[in-house]
Amino acid sequence: MPHDRNSDRAAEKATEKRRKLTAFLQQEATDKGFDVCRITAPDRIPQAPARLEEFLAANHHGTMAWMSETKERRADPRVLWSDVRSIVMFGLNYGPDSDPRALQDQPEKAAISVYARNRDYHDIIKGKLKEVATRFAARAGEDVKVFVDTAPVMEKPLAEAAGLGWQGKHTNLVSRTFGSWLFLGSLFTTADLEIDARERDHCGSCRSCLDACPTDAFPAPYQIDARRCISYLTIEHKGVIDRALRPAFGNRIYGCDDCLAACPWNKFASLSREMKLHARADLQAPDIAFFLTLDDAAFRNHFSGSPVKRIGRDRFVRNTLIAAGNSAIRALIPQCQALLNDASPDVRGMAVWALSRLMSPSDFKNLALYGSSEPDEDVRNEWRDAGVQQ
Repeated sequence: MPHDRNSDRAAEKATEKRRKLTAFLQQEATDKGFDVCRITAPDRIPQAPARLEEFLAANHHGTMAWMSETKERRADPRVLWSDVRSIVMFGLNYGPDSDPRALQDQPEKAAISVYARNRDYHDIIKGKLKEVATRFAARAGEDVKVFVDTAPVMEKPLAEAAGLGWQGKHTNLVSRTFGSWLFLGSLFTTADLEIDARERDHCGSCRSCLDACPTDAFPAPYQIDARRCISYLTIEHKGVIDRALRPAFGNRIYGCDDCLAACPWNKFASLSREMKLHARADLQAPDIAFFLTLDDAAFRNHFSGSPVKRIGRDRFVRNTLIAAGNSAIRALIPQCQALLNDASPDVRGMAVWALSRLMSPSDFKNLALYGSSEPDEDVRNEWRDAGVQQ
């Protein structure tokens, strides 16, 4: 057969177009402040469906029913959007100035996860992604969609496939450049782009992240049981928190950074000074006592623009009461006792638990009158388990 020079020219033009669009996209990502941008294809996470099914079958997702409800779209990007041809993964470094675990030595302070000490990262990332997407769509003449965490997208497996890093034994993404501190976002497009090589696992025999977990939430390397994870319990979980796990919370009231902070790869993190996200000063080491006084309006005002606001005042104060109960600071007793009359049963229940740990047995027993008139069963159980029989 004669050689088809037209086909060769068409292939060369397509290759050149992919190269130029990829270069344009990567430059846009840099200009908008992203620290890393790499590309994968929608069929590059073939293990995802089976791993997700195993996770759900073990009930390791806890009460996050949405994970099961969206599992088909979550496991395969082509189910989420059948026309997608390239997936662009973006990373933004949010590494802290120092080890956040140091705050655990100050029981009067409340520990808020590093990622939540700035304004809501969904807003930060999505704003940047939309700017990149708008300019890319205009240049490429192709359709685009952007996603940041809230959509059923398996960002960590896709980030590994794109070469941003690998999923470590703590199931989070680890980068050789940024350690465990990367915010992720994705851009799906109908454009053909140059595909990057995936990153391989560099964890080796290290198990620092697993050993650092206060609640033993990892049944095995690369597996997490959300039902034992402080991040899940303080953010996603509604209602009563397992009494046996509460002492391990320490002063962690929103999220937990222990497994992330323990990762040895953090020492190689390149902290870009001009692009680094700076924590709000009032969220780096806030007082537990202050948070115990927040009503709904004060909570909303204090956490305006913060991801903390999304869990609501009642869940937040519930968490803070656990920290108070773990603090051994008797000066917190008046604030905890005032919350025995709170409208929220979650708050009242944790106030009972906190007081049972802060007060002497005789003083606590004198509060039994509160328990005798308690209408909520879960709160009555807290009184009973604390030693005051109803």
